[in-house]
Amino acid sequence: MKKRVIALMLAVTMVFGLTACGGGNTDSNDAAESTDAAETTEGDDAADAADAAESTDSSDEGAEAPATASGEKILSVQVGPDPETIDPALNSAVDGGNMLLHSFECLLTVDQDGKLAPGQAETWETSEDGLTWTFHLRDGLKWSDGTDLTANDFVYSWKRVCDPMVAAPYAETVLAMVEGYDKAITGDLDALQVVAQDDSTLVVTLNAPCSYFGSLAAFATLSPVQQATIEANGDAWATSAETYISNGPFYVSEWVPGSYILMSKNPNYWNADAIKLDGIKWNLIEDANASYSAYQTGEVLFIKDVPTEEIPSLEGNADFYVDPIIGTYYLSLNTQREPFNDPLVRKALSLAIDREYVAGTLMQGTYTAASNFMGPGWIDTDGSQFVDNANGGQPYIDVTNHEANVEEAKKLLADAGYPDGEGFPSISYSTNDAGYHKVVAEYLQQAWGELGIDLTVDIVEWASFTPMRRNGDYDSARNGWVGDYSDPSNMLDLLYSTNGNNDGKFNNADYDAAMETSRTTLDAAERSEALHTAEDILMEETGCIPVAYYNDFWLQSDKITGSWHSPYGYWYFMYADIAE
Repeated sequence: MKKRVIALMLAVTMVFGLTACGGGNTDSNDAAESTDAAETTEGDDAADAADAAESTDSSDEGAEAPATASGEKILSVQVGPDPETIDPALNSAVDGGNMLLHSFECLLTVDQDGKLAPGQAETWETSEDGLTWTFHLRDGLKWSDGTDLTANDFVYSWKRVCDPMVAAPYAETVLAMVEGYDKAITGDLDALQVVAQDDSTLVVTLNAPCSYFGSLAAFATLSPVQQATIEANGDAWATSAETYISNGPFYVSEWVPGSYILMSKNPNYWNADAIKLDGIKWNLIEDANASYSAYQTGEVLFIKDVPTEEIPSLEGNADFYVDPIIGTYYLSLNTQREPFNDPLVRKALSLAIDREYVAGTLMQGTYTAASNFMGPGWIDTDGSQFVDNANGGQPYIDVTNHEANVEEAKKLLADAGYPDGEGFPSISYSTNDAGYHKVVAEYLQQAWGELGIDLTVDIVEWASFTPMRRNGDYDSARNGWVGDYSDPSNMLDLLYSTNGNNDGKFNNADYDAAMETSRTTLDAAERSEALHTAEDILMEETGCIPVAYYNDFWLQSDKITGSWHSPYGYWYFMYADIAE
């Protein structure tokens, strides 16, 4: 197995959050919670997102884009199925995020070394008190349709993220530290202190210093979107090649749902001369075996969905890559439903899981057993690994002593009023069928069955899965998160009561208070203590069930040159080339 290890400690050198990042008054965020929209980054689950790779009707899997002109370089890849959305404000999945990276560009970008680099802004500076960030845009910026792009486009786009009618899931995460956010999120969008000083100068005023605000300015949610296009087409603007106006190195030229999205080189991109590819074809293949077949025949040169049964045979294959990423595969429990509103029940369900068996056997060692919610790669305020300082340096869950964990789980369930599972209602577990998700679901039937619990598995297609989970239409469900930047708040914020990605609707006043302290204090040690307190509460209350720490694994032809993979679960193809 070829293992190209990314040194996660490079995050120490990144300009990602090592001090406080103040937040606005979140008491007014009820609108965001009641209408929370798209899921994980991401974050990324964003996250969820690291495993989101699936797709649609396989009848279209082999469909080819129309023939291109002779000599054109079209890179054919597979990173997932039909994305739930590729509206920058609404996306929070890795598959959609990969597409956004290539079709949009933020004020700043992240380079191959994980460092902030100029994007649409050529230069930027921060005031001495850390409250004012000024971005100077490049001259002559254009949209993909050739019209001018100015600082006012960023003003519109960032205010749109705050709009309660849009219900952007990342709104609180990326803009709560901006002055006026608390009013903007209730509908007074002009209160947000993001101002176009002139066509090429954007000034952002924060309510407290935020050392990692630069990384937020490079995050896809804060991409500029074209106001006229959105006002003319509504939400449908991001569903058709004809209306999908962007500003990145590529633009959507063709879109066949269930088959492919073709992006062509954007001649209006400021750095178009550095783009070697004529286009990228994103093959929307659901079935991992179909992806693998397409890779073997050379139809695609890269696949994220590798059939799990093929992994043993791929050991030693130069095309097979395994890279660590920062994120956690976890389970959400619907805390608004009985019996999941009882923390004793939630903890019992967590302790019944043999994480070493799941990661080492079911996931074939491609993941790592999770003893904490926050795994390796997250950076504490002193630059050390956050996980090393958690829980007094001890794991929250002893993953090496499963038998003892099961005995404690049985006792907790009895204390909750369900001895040997008596009286416990039949429950369901919802998941999409990609990667290891189905085998993990089948294992949960066995593990929770040992407690006397009857579990049914509900397999849901990816396009329906994340909206169902956000809306709370489930008992228990697969979830996950991959970091968007290395500050621990990026993942701990998920369980804040009003966060748009809080799928389990965990609501704990002490947890919220700890996160509020982490947002407002200017003392690094106090901030670290608050973040660790939040994880202490989360693990004690079992606000979710961490199972394994993520790695990405994929197949990539050596014909692809100049691309790279980041510890945040993204592949960068914009400056790639195809060797002859």
